[in-house]
Amino acid sequence: MTTFLELGISEAYIKALNELNIINPTEIQEAVIPKLLDTKTDLIGLAQTGTGKTAAYGLPILNSIDSNKEEVQGLIIAPTRELVQQIKKQLFKFTKYIDEKIFVEGVYGGEKIDRQIKALTRPTHIVVATPGRLLDLIERKAIDIKNVKTLILDEADEMLSMGFKEDLNKILKHNTSKRNTWLFSATMPQEIKLMVKNYMSDNAIRIEVNKNAVVNKNISHFFIKTEIKNKLNIITKLLNKRKNERGIIFCRTKAGAQKLAKQLKDEGFAVDALEGDMQQRERDKVMRAFKNESLQFLVSTDVAARGIDVNNLAFVLHHQLPDFIEYYTHRSGRTARAGKKGQSIALIIPSEMQNVIDVQKKLSITFSEMKM
Repeated sequence: MTTFLELGISEAYIKALNELNIINPTEIQEAVIPKLLDTKTDLIGLAQTGTGKTAAYGLPILNSIDSNKEEVQGLIIAPTRELVQQIKKQLFKFTKYIDEKIFVEGVYGGEKIDRQIKALTRPTHIVVATPGRLLDLIERKAIDIKNVKTLILDEADEMLSMGFKEDLNKILKHNTSKRNTWLFSATMPQEIKLMVKNYMSDNAIRIEVNKNAVVNKNISHFFIKTEIKNKLNIITKLLNKRKNERGIIFCRTKAGAQKLAKQLKDEGFAVDALEGDMQQRERDKVMRAFKNESLQFLVSTDVAARGIDVNNLAFVLHHQLPDFIEYYTHRSGRTARAGKKGQSIALIIPSEMQNVIDVQKKLSITFSEMKM
């Protein structure tokens, strides 16, 4: 088994990794880290969420910073505020034992922009940002990205499916000649191929882990045959059986998520809803409660769950299969993170069996029937 030392990571970083219980490199870390430490290159990394991407690009970007220069040298763009906060926190923890001071700042929507502008007047080496807020700050001249040596796009497919294509194109047009671009994505839709073609070198290194597994191999997939009127009853039974487990239940609509959360609350479950129209303050409150385990279950829409990284989720439950195949990948990817196992369970009415067959074929996975 390869060690981080063999990959070229210094002792000070390894000490911090050990404290975080990151002992052996994951497949993506093993493939990516030596290449990014050794060469100035563009890189495309295809990997599922939960495979350890943050350390795969985070350690090399920290390694590339000249802490004597008080300028933004690294830029990491991610789809959601939660993911931005999480990446910033990870980078900070990685640097615990290094001698030099590397300053990382996170900027995202849903918080007063003046506060972020003020924070950026301090020395900052790496900025982690959501696309919309970053563009706003660039246009206000509150952030200067002309000296950025490394630009990272994390969860690029999620950013595009959330409608950030124009913002990203505007950001990527800046200082193209000076920087290396590292793009990480779970899937490679046409729009991302175009982005690669327009803004990245033809010699970009391509690394794909679990090539045939679009979905994390530690997830078991199940379906339960039911009728619409019976779904609440089935969900209640399932949750009652899983008294010591935590999970997310996915609904297609905001109204559906709110309604189901209320019904489950009335049944006595520690549950709340997360949906796209919520005020950021409300959203943060729900996420805090879920992370500190005062909530056992979360009912969420697809977009609201983007970027959620909560450890030890035993299952995701689909009130209904999503409209888009990549949404199934994103939904199921919330469980079985960091090498753990998890279940993805879909409630299916008779007319939807064909959808199950389609998902199996497109994602090369197998569903088993779960009897209630």
